[in-house]
Amino acid sequence: MNYEESPPTATPASCAINLVNTILGTGLLAMPAALASIGLIPGIAVVFLSAVASGMGLYFLSRCAARTEGRNASFFAISKLTWPNLAVFFDLAIAIKCFGVAVSYLIIIGDLMPQVVASFSDHAGAQDQMLLDRRFWITVFMAMTILPLSFLRKLDSLKYTSIVALVAVVYLCAIVIYYFFAPTPLTPDGKEPVIELVSFTVVFFRRLPLFVFAFTCHQNIFSVYNELKDNSQFQVTKVISSSIGSAAGVYQAIGIMGYLTFGKDVLSNVILEYPQSPFVAGGRLAIVVLVVFSYPLQAHPCRASLDKILAWRSPEARGLKVPPPPSALKYFIMTTTILVGSYLIAITVSELDLVLAFVGSTGSTTISFILPGIFYYKIHENDPWKPGKISAVCLAIYGILVMGVCLTFNIIRVVK
Repeated sequence: MNYEESPPTATPASCAINLVNTILGTGLLAMPAALASIGLIPGIAVVFLSAVASGMGLYFLSRCAARTEGRNASFFAISKLTWPNLAVFFDLAIAIKCFGVAVSYLIIIGDLMPQVVASFSDHAGAQDQMLLDRRFWITVFMAMTILPLSFLRKLDSLKYTSIVALVAVVYLCAIVIYYFFAPTPLTPDGKEPVIELVSFTVVFFRRLPLFVFAFTCHQNIFSVYNELKDNSQFQVTKVISSSIGSAAGVYQAIGIMGYLTFGKDVLSNVILEYPQSPFVAGGRLAIVVLVVFSYPLQAHPCRASLDKILAWRSPEARGLKVPPPPSALKYFIMTTTILVGSYLIAITVSELDLVLAFVGSTGSTTISFILPGIFYYKIHENDPWKPGKISAVCLAIYGILVMGVCLTFNIIRVVK
């Protein structure tokens, strides 16, 4: 039985878990630094507004999905209904964004696992050098865990691994809470952390993509719509609300307590600030587990978009709103290409911060704000200007402005 022909079995709870796991990724580690770039009070407000804007994008996409035929909703299918000549470019942006995030997950594995090993070893002998090699750990996790999970055809099949990943989020929260209430300051000089309620610098514009990137899960909303047993608008909106709300609460907690613990000089990866101990090493290992189980949630939409790109001009797909499902061979080749490509980049490049800043500025804003807004507007082009249509246009304009501002400041950063 083909995936597209299998009956939907997903529940609202399993869909919400998968969306939350897609949202809560590397953004958790950088949220305290994001708040530090603008101050505590504005930072809390920006997190809240980013959650609302992201939820609006998900809602508009779910409304557009209802206009497609059957349970074959995708960016490609909606593009064919609205802007058919641009469909391949939309899917290309999605594929690049998801691929870039998948690469970042592998890099995190390579960065944290040697630290975990070092935490349990007083000295590194010659026999331990292999265990301190980032490439070794990337290879191990790729072969043992990521590879088999990435070949699963249905996103709902990942609901149990998503639960395990969410346990890792709870562990990270426990570390942040524990050291927040610790009596001794953890700053390098042993002094009280410097907290600024309001602090606006140009650094905020370089870190603004993080707030957008942190809530980006829009590439998986169509899998939720297609696989949800009852995919009525009420149920889909319920999944969106619970997912965004839960993620926003976690981001606020980690961001606020992490910032109050270390102050305005907090590192962009907060887990590196905490002292070496088995407790913290377990947290770093938990983050590795988180990204390992989050990788397939990026590979799934990346493969789906790649399939649409490859089928765009094929004779059998020309003129169809939904291209035929990939053959077993094509599915295998696409998945293998994603795995091998991300693996080779991750073992070659150790830092992708600037690259991800550009990916977040372009891919995340496009998926989260611009596409949902223009899709919804196009479908309701001939309808009266009601609040929904006005909000969709405003969301698209907001996405374009964020993209322009963030790209400008990151380009200036590169030039300098």
